[in-house]
Amino acid sequence: MDFRPFRRLYAQSGLLFAKPETISRSCESNQEETNKILSNLKSSLSQTLDYFFPLAGRLAVTKHDGTISFYINCNSAGAEFIHAVADVTVADLLEPTYTPDIIDSFFTLDGIPNYEGISLPLLSIQVTVLTDGIFMAFSLNHSVCDGTSLLHFINSWSQISRGLTHKLHPPIILEPRWLPGKTNFPVHLPFSSFEELMVDKFIPSPELRQKTFHFTPQNIAKLKRKANNASGTTFSSLQVVSAHVWLAVTRARQLNPNENVTYACAINSRDRLDPPLPKGYFGNSVHGGLATAKAGELLEKGLSFGASLINQMVKSCTDNEIQHDWQSWVENPVMPSSVDLLSSTNVAVGGSPKFNIHSNDFGWGAPLVCRYGNNYKSDGMIMADAGPVNGVITIGICLPLEILKALEKDVEFTETVCAVLPPEYSTTKIKPLSKL
Repeated sequence: MDFRPFRRLYAQSGLLFAKPETISRSCESNQEETNKILSNLKSSLSQTLDYFFPLAGRLAVTKHDGTISFYINCNSAGAEFIHAVADVTVADLLEPTYTPDIIDSFFTLDGIPNYEGISLPLLSIQVTVLTDGIFMAFSLNHSVCDGTSLLHFINSWSQISRGLTHKLHPPIILEPRWLPGKTNFPVHLPFSSFEELMVDKFIPSPELRQKTFHFTPQNIAKLKRKANNASGTTFSSLQVVSAHVWLAVTRARQLNPNENVTYACAINSRDRLDPPLPKGYFGNSVHGGLATAKAGELLEKGLSFGASLINQMVKSCTDNEIQHDWQSWVENPVMPSSVDLLSSTNVAVGGSPKFNIHSNDFGWGAPLVCRYGNNYKSDGMIMADAGPVNGVITIGICLPLEILKALEKDVEFTETVCAVLPPEYSTTKIKPLSKL
């Protein structure tokens, strides 16, 4: 368990599928086939939770002398499974300029902090049947595991759903959970009661809008050549795309040149530890990375400078740094809420194009897109995903509408992205990208 996200919100990610071709146009046959799909999803979910059993439990709190501690109670209280119906089409979700608000209703546990996992499910799934599609929404308690483990769960569920149990790679669930250094268990948090953790409910600003952009391999290659030639450093695709977006958002915001601007992301630290964690480790193993510059300096020095800052931040994520960060946190356990992290000068990147989301085939084909819920709707939130073919990076950007419109007019940005992928990128066959 990672204690730092306790006051932050449940993670919300969802996959949009075209409705299976097996579903007939006949209403009666349609409902019968839909019932079969839902029945298979429920039974295969139950089987999958046999492997990922912490997700079927609850958080539990223990009071000590002036402190409290938490653990995952694997009591089989159960994950939540909800079936919903929406009279909308796939096109209704994908064709609007900005992500339609109806997608928010496909997710559960809006505005719910992770500490509420003492009474609420640690995993809640809503399957919304659309007119011509299916949207599977996952709301996950982020104190229990990270995006890497969630993807492992979803991929395993999709394999069991298709009857491919022989291809499973079960998760590695350690007891106690892995923590850096010689950590004494349980970890005592400096609160005299559970109530001291509580924060006000998060409500996104109504001014915010989300829009999806795609970077093709050709445009990514151009950005990499530009950044590499200017510095002599070889940057990854995600580093140059991130720097490019950071620059564009900073320009659109028209900040004071002396204002500090920050790029934040979570770095998977499994392979960065010494020794590394076992493949398939279930839990949280991420390190928060920050790159900071003055707005004027970032805009003046450009793409190569921004990519270099991100590159240095990634390289600094070493075993020593991770151990030091944990020890510092133990001495001063700061747990900001999602509201505390809001800023109109920063960008934060979630998701990852290394996550092979298009491999999650439940028997109806690969998902069309990944979308995120209301809990990620904050100023400067950027969600990065693998595109439908190898080499494409898809990003969703959340900004106030006025800033987003300025971004849409930024020629330096728009000439490198497309809102709709060309036909040659429409197939969903993809391999994982190289590491960040």
